[in-house]
Amino acid sequence: MIGSHVTIFAVLTAAALAGCVTYLVHPPAAGVEDDQRPHLGQLTLSAPDATVSKSADRQAVENEKAAIAYLEAAQAILRRAPTAQASASNDELPITGRIPLPKKRPIPRP
Repeated sequence: MIGSHVTIFAVLTAAALAGCVTYLVHPPAAGVEDDQRPHLGQLTLSAPDATVSKSADRQAVENEKAAIAYLEAAQAILRRAPTAQASASNDELPITGRIPLPKKRPIPRP
């Protein structure tokens, strides 16, 4: 009887080999270069369409509202930051000496 470890190893090896052969036989199609991708901020339309431009304007307004909400939340967090560090004391000297590590304890035996 073959062990489960050997079976799993054989299946994974066969899958990897099949993937390599498939890649070599059918190479991936040439992808779009980064500089050829249209940027979301630079949408261009080939034909004038009022509904598309309205939806794009609506999306821009929603993005601006989301950005404003994000900035307000960030400012609220920064306003609370000084009180979060109020317990830290600047009067204490930094630790400059050697810090002792805990000693190993023997294993308890029954």
